[in-house]
Amino acid sequence: MRRILLSCTATALALSACGSNPPPAAGEPSAPAPVTVSPPMAGPPVVRDWVYQLSGYADNAGSGLDAIAAAPGQAAVFDLARDGSDGYWTAAEVGTVRGSGKLALSYYTIGSIENYRPEAGAVGDAGLLLNQWGDWPDEHFVKYWTEDWWTLAMKPRVDQALAAGFDGAYLDVPNAYEEIDLALVPGETRETLAREMVDLIVRVSEYAKSVRPGFLILPQNSPELQELPGYTDAVDGLGVEELYYLATDEPCAEGFCAENLAAVRRLHDAGKLILAVDYADDPAKIADACGGYREEGFAGYVGGVDLDDIRAACPA
Repeated sequence: MRRILLSCTATALALSACGSNPPPAAGEPSAPAPVTVSPPMAGPPVVRDWVYQLSGYADNAGSGLDAIAAAPGQAAVFDLARDGSDGYWTAAEVGTVRGSGKLALSYYTIGSIENYRPEAGAVGDAGLLLNQWGDWPDEHFVKYWTEDWWTLAMKPRVDQALAAGFDGAYLDVPNAYEEIDLALVPGETRETLAREMVDLIVRVSEYAKSVRPGFLILPQNSPELQELPGYTDAVDGLGVEELYYLATDEPCAEGFCAENLAAVRRLHDAGKLILAVDYADDPAKIADACGGYREEGFAGYVGGVDLDDIRAACPA
């Protein structure tokens, strides 16, 4: 359900109107610049409400995150870049969100790549692209278990998040292991792909925490991966969509909905932070989802399916 839309219409416009802070050249990641951050927290952070925005940021550099900073809640998830491409948020901008008392979590994919990302050309040239993802013509799953994926995409993204002073990473598309066309990866099975996804999450966690202890790792969805060794110890929490309502306003009544909730509960019981988001417009359904979050002890947010604006927090 991830929603990324370019807020600028072309790279040239993105660089002029959105500002830029380019990453290291593909394949040549450098150590992140020093950033002053708060000391690591003792135990999981206390979060009751959060805000989730992936596009529609203000275009003017220096104030693009002001609305997120002003929003209620104790955590915010937003893209690593202001335009979805290479106009990266600066440490000063991310600091505005952190200065509001929120955890700032950087969004990017771990099992796929959109064609407008700056690494997309190098990833394609390296032969890492697999099948296109359903209704998302600009996005392909990738061979995320390869060293090239780590070198060309994942490590540079973690380095960029560290350099900009984010408190953690919000890693989308771990469910790639379920969606990859097995005909394109001879010798792989759903089981081996799941194991390789967990290995990648563990690698991201170990690397980021070696640079900055306390850096948070939250995959989005696929809570069943906790059944594999290493996953639960590597993550600090989970982002999860559509616990109560499928986009948009449709009650989540399928069998997988109950299974998903049960798996999320197990992670919560293990002391992990749960950031839950449902997509609803009907006030009664928004209130129902918010009530579910409160009952379960999850941090909750109900947003629009495009995640291009900021909705009101759940009522107290």
